[in-house]
Amino acid sequence: MERDLEKVKQRLEELRREIEYHNYRYYVLDDPEISDERYDALMRELLKLESQYPSLVTPDSPSQRVGGRPREGFATVRHRVPMLSLSNAFGEEELRDFDRRVRTLLGGEKVEYVAELKIDGLAVSLRYENGLLVTGATRGDGETGEDITANLKTVRAVPLRLRREVPLLEVRGEAYMPKEAFLRLNEAREEAGEPLFANPRNAAAGSLRQLDPAVTASRQLSFFAYGIGESEGFAARTHAETLTALRELGIPVNRHWQLLPHIEEVIAYCRHWQEKRHELPYAIDGIVVKVNSLEQQARLGATMKSPRWAIAYKFPAEQARTRVKEIILRVGRTGVLTPTAILEPVRLAGTTVTKATLHNEDFIREKDIRIGDTVIVQKAGDIIPEVVAVDVKSRTGRETPFVMPRHCPACGAEAVRPPGEAATRCTNIACPARLREGLIHFASRNAMDIAGLGQAVVGQLVAAGLVKDPADLYYLRFDQLVGLERLGPKSAQNLLAAIEKSKSNPLHRLIFALGIRHVGERAARILAAHFGSLERLSRATYEELVALPEIGPKIAASVTGFFAQEENRRVLDKLVAAGVNTREVQEEEKEKPLAGKVFVLTGTLERFTRKEAEEIIVRLGGRVSSSVSRHTDYVVVGANPGSKYEKALSLGVPIIREDEFIKLIGQ
Repeated sequence: MERDLEKVKQRLEELRREIEYHNYRYYVLDDPEISDERYDALMRELLKLESQYPSLVTPDSPSQRVGGRPREGFATVRHRVPMLSLSNAFGEEELRDFDRRVRTLLGGEKVEYVAELKIDGLAVSLRYENGLLVTGATRGDGETGEDITANLKTVRAVPLRLRREVPLLEVRGEAYMPKEAFLRLNEAREEAGEPLFANPRNAAAGSLRQLDPAVTASRQLSFFAYGIGESEGFAARTHAETLTALRELGIPVNRHWQLLPHIEEVIAYCRHWQEKRHELPYAIDGIVVKVNSLEQQARLGATMKSPRWAIAYKFPAEQARTRVKEIILRVGRTGVLTPTAILEPVRLAGTTVTKATLHNEDFIREKDIRIGDTVIVQKAGDIIPEVVAVDVKSRTGRETPFVMPRHCPACGAEAVRPPGEAATRCTNIACPARLREGLIHFASRNAMDIAGLGQAVVGQLVAAGLVKDPADLYYLRFDQLVGLERLGPKSAQNLLAAIEKSKSNPLHRLIFALGIRHVGERAARILAAHFGSLERLSRATYEELVALPEIGPKIAASVTGFFAQEENRRVLDKLVAAGVNTREVQEEEKEKPLAGKVFVLTGTLERFTRKEAEEIIVRLGGRVSSSVSRHTDYVVVGANPGSKYEKALSLGVPIIREDEFIKLIGQ
C-alpha cells in the first residue's frame, strides 16, 4: 500500500513538473512543444489522481489555478515599494524633452534606454517567497492595492512556482486580455443584453476584480512582467538584465523590448510599433521608455507620482470619417435587438471597416446618430469599431432618425424594453433568429440533457426547416434525421432515444431549458419546488413570485412576461402534447435511494456548491452532518479537504470522491 502511494506521489510530481514546463514553453518562450490536446490530457490525469488522493494536493499544483468559493470582498495589500504611475508623452518632441531632462540630471552622462510595448491591461504585483507565489495584488493607489491572489492564480501565464528558489521577489507586470478573448467576451455580453466592456483594459480589470475566481478563470487572461519591486537574492545591474533574469525564472516577459543607445532610436521604435500594433494578438496603447542603468535610475529618483527615469509614449487614437448607409438590427440568442451601423467602407487601424455596433437605443439617442450621417469612427482598444461622434455640420437635411421597432424584425413578435434596462428584446421563444442558440441551450447537460444534439446537428435541423421551436424536437422522425449530412442510422436512432429519455426530466430542468430571462438553474429549482407543475407556475402572479425566497423583482417580471406571450404558450402546449413531463413531484414519487444515510461534505466540489449538494442529499432521503463519527455512512471529498477527511481515515468511514457521489445520486 505504501509502495503504491509512493508511485502516486512520484507520478503527481512528474505531472506537475511536466505541465509547468509546458506552461513555460508556451507563455515564456512562445515555443510550445506539445498540442493543446496533449496538454489537456496531462491536466485531466493530474486532476483525476488528485481527486483520488486529495491529501497529496500541493498549493503550487497547476490544479489549484481554478479558485474556490466566491468571497465577500477583497482584503488590502500594502506595497512596500510603491507602484508609481508613469508620466506621459504625447509626441516625439516630448520624448526628446524627456531625454534632455534625464541627461541634464545625470550631468551629461551617457544614457541607454529600454523601450517596451505598453500593454493595455491592469498593473498587478506578484509576491514570491522562496520561489512560491504567496500574494497577488492590484496597483490600487500605488501605496495599497487589493488582494486578488485567488484570481491571479487562475491566469495560466502566472507561474505558481519559480524555476529556481529566490528568497523574496515581487514581480510587477500587466494582466491583460488577448484580442480574441475580448471579442468573445463582448459577443457573449451583447447576446445577454449586458453592458459591453469598452476596451481590453476594462475587461481585464473587471475580470480580475470578480469575487468568484471561477469567473476570472473563464475569461482567458494572460500576463507580461515589466519589472520588480521588493527583492532578496535577485541580482541585476540594468533593466535589461532584470527582464532577462525574470524570463529565466519562468516569468513571461514580452519579447519585443529593445535596448537602444539613443533617443532617436527610441523614437524610431515608437514609430514602428505605432504602425505595426494592429498585427499583435493583444492591444497596446503606447511605448514605455526606461533608463537602462539601475544605478542611474536610483540617482534620478522620483516625484510624488512618477519616476524621473521612465515615461509612457501614448499612441494617438486612429480615427476616420465615413457615412452611415443604414442601421440594421441583429437578434441574439436571448432576444436582444442590437442596432448596427452599416458604413461606407473606410480604412482604419489596419483593416477595412464596414460596420460598427451602436449598442442600444440610448446610445443612438445620446449621440444623435441618424441614417445618412457623416460620423467619426475609431476602434475601441484597436479592436471594435465604434462611432465616437457625428459631424453635425455635414448634415443636408435628408438624414433619417432611427426608431427602435415595437416588433421583432425576424418574427414579428412584440419587442419590449423592460424598465431600467437598456436592451430591447424579442419576446418570442420560437423566433428563428434566436432559435439556433436557444436549441443548443435547451439540449445542454444542465437543461434537458439531450446527448448528440450539439451545434452541428442543431444547425442542420434548423437549416432543413425541421425544427422551428424547442417542442419540434419531440416530433422528429427517423426518416427525417437519416437524410441529414453526417447523421447515419445509428446516430439518428441514438438521438431519438436521447430525446425520448429527456421527456422524463423533472420540471426544474425544463424551466431552465426554456431560457427564461434571469432564470438560472437555482431559480428554476426554487420555482419548480414551490409550484410543483408548469401549469401552476404559468398562472403565478408577480406578487406570488416575489414572495418566494431568492426570487427578486427582475425574475418575477421575467417569468410572468414569458407566460403571458401567446407564442410561448403555444410552444409549451406542444411540449405537453408530446409527453414532456411538467411536474416536479416526479422525483419525490421515486424511491429515495439515500434514505437513512448520513453524509459529511469536506473540500470544494466542482459540479455543485456545498448547499446544492446538501439539498440533493436531503431530497433523496439522506441527512447531512457537520462532523464525522462512526455513525457517518459517507464522507464526500472535494479539493483541499479539511480535518474531516483525516478523521474519516482514522475511523475507517467510507470516503467517496465527487464522481462517485454523482453516480450515487444518479446524475
